[in-house]
Amino acid sequence: MRFVIVGAGRVGMRTARVLRHEGHDVVLIDPEETKVERLEDEGFEVIQGDGSDEETLVSAGLEDADGLGGLSGDFTANVIACMIAKSHGCRTVLRVDDDYREYVISKYASDVDEVIYPERLGAIAAKNALVGGNVRAVADIAQNLQLVQLTVTEESPMRGYTLSELELPADARVLAFGKESEGLELPHPDISLEVGDSLVVIADFSVLQDVQQIIVGRNDHAVATGGA
Repeated sequence: MRFVIVGAGRVGMRTARVLRHEGHDVVLIDPEETKVERLEDEGFEVIQGDGSDEETLVSAGLEDADGLGGLSGDFTANVIACMIAKSHGCRTVLRVDDDYREYVISKYASDVDEVIYPERLGAIAAKNALVGGNVRAVADIAQNLQLVQLTVTEESPMRGYTLSELELPADARVLAFGKESEGLELPHPDISLEVGDSLVVIADFSVLQDVQQIIVGRNDHAVATGGA
């Protein structure tokens, strides 16, 4: 998948790193030369310019992008970028910086698919919002460990089996389970896995893709393979 991120500050930069770790294509837009140079040194595709300018967004490959994240510290620029991206068929994620703006945008802005408040949620949440899907990274526990929530799909090879029959890699553990539309609780070995059920798993980065294939059943790229 390909994503355009407006803003190469703390949130945008860390989100780009998480996405790149997962194998996605990312292009960042930022007006500050020092940020652009630093990210280019890291191997990122970066455009120096105004992220709310349509010509700049188009030059970033907006026509072929799956999603755009307005993640800069400039709220107005983020809103305009999302409006332009939506007109080009992109999924849009908007960063806000206070509770009222979050409420207003969530209620009234039809051109925004998801609103995030990264001062509360962090880069992983921004990445989750952009990618969507049935695998959501919850937190980086340590340099090599991540907590993820996975949803059972029709393609899951474990659909219909019980938790006691679920065989995960040695470096992964199920911590919680929840039936569709119900809250999470401690896992019970005799509960069967059905479409829409959720499992919270702690796993080493090296086995996350294997865990995903076992529970979700397809290559949903929302699993992070590196720290934020």
